[in-house]
Amino acid sequence: MAAVVLVHGLYHRPEHFAVVAERLRSSGTDVVVPELHRGSLHADTAAVQAVIDSLHELPVVLGHSYGGSVITGVRGAGHLIYLAAFVPDTGESAAGLGGASPQLQNAINLEPDGSTSLDPDRAVDTLYGDCPEPLAAWAVGLLRAQAPGCGRGVPERHSWKHTASTYVVCAQDRAIDPDLQRKMAARCTETHEWQTGHSPFIGPCLTFGGNGK
Repeated sequence: MAAVVLVHGLYHRPEHFAVVAERLRSSGTDVVVPELHRGSLHADTAAVQAVIDSLHELPVVLGHSYGGSVITGVRGAGHLIYLAAFVPDTGESAAGLGGASPQLQNAINLEPDGSTSLDPDRAVDTLYGDCPEPLAAWAVGLLRAQAPGCGRGVPERHSWKHTASTYVVCAQDRAIDPDLQRKMAARCTETHEWQTGHSPFIGPCLTFGGNGK
């Protein structure tokens, strides 16, 4: 299997992909999970591009949520996977496409330094509502503050126009409207729909093509 690059969303860390990454590695797949939180969409995209450039083969690149905006701007992917993710076109941003659901917006707290964070109690229901309680608690504990403005960033290029892509709609998502996901999925080569919430890599679907498909 080609190398895999997993790109997390806002407020998340590479550790959120730990279970999926370990399962892929155990099957012999080279997996890289870059850290975002570089301060802007441009900087986040550059960090992922550096990872892609370091690989010896064209990787499968997955972007979750805001990570879709990031992978839209990269070059050199063999295949793109958008998991409940934003697929911006020219001049579009994640926020401009519809952004966070009202439920997710209500979970966002403004910090004194201008960054934002998620209320842990509200985040559980919004991001991990269909996950087993211990996994949801673990995932919430990993969430971190987010610099402002990333969701309003506009990609400089649009890789989905030149690279085969798969969109995975999370039909029970409470963070990004599933109907919005279906509209964005129309821009991709193929679409799959999973009966999961926003974070199937936490649970109940812990690997691609699992029981949430």
